[in-house]
Order: sequence, then structure tokens, then C-alpha cells
Amino acid sequence: LQLTATKVGRHTLRDRGTYLVLRELHRWERHQEVLLACEKVIQVLIGDEPGPGMENLLEVKIPEEVEQELQRLDREEEKKQEEEQEEPPR
Repeated sequence: LQLTATKVGRHTLRDRGTYLVLRELHRWERHQEVLLACEKVIQVLIGDEPGPGMENLLEVKIPEEVEQELQRLDREEEKKQEEEQEEPPR
């Protein structure tokens, strides 16, 4: 996911066919954490390129309330994953 932070990194991943590899991995992977990581990278790779001043996503300033909301959503996602892992197989 770190490689998608910069414009150069995103272009390199696209040029090397990373999307196709991740798409195939996503088809057979069973670990939820790996699936979510694949989905996040795929979203960045197939999405529109960020506008001017946002070439390096690690340097983008995020408003505090937006950051708190994103952290809350991450915690909910992690909790859901933990609950799914605790469920007995059917």
C-alpha cells in the first residue's frame, strides 16, 4: 500500500500489471486481512489520479474530524474481522 502513496509509485505499479496480479490473488485468497489489503490497493490503482498538490498522499493534510472518522471506521472494520474469525466454520 505504501507504494501507492506517490504518483510515481502508482504509475509504476500500473505499468507493471500489479492490478492483474492482485485481481487473481483476490479470487483465491481466504484470509480476510489479505483480501482487504488487496481491495485497498486495487481501489487506488483503478481510481482517478489525485489532483494537483496531492501527488504524494502521505503529505496530504487531512482535517482532524475526517481523520477521526476514518480511524473510527478502521476500528469498526477490525472489530468485524475479529468477530468473523471467532465464528465457528459452517
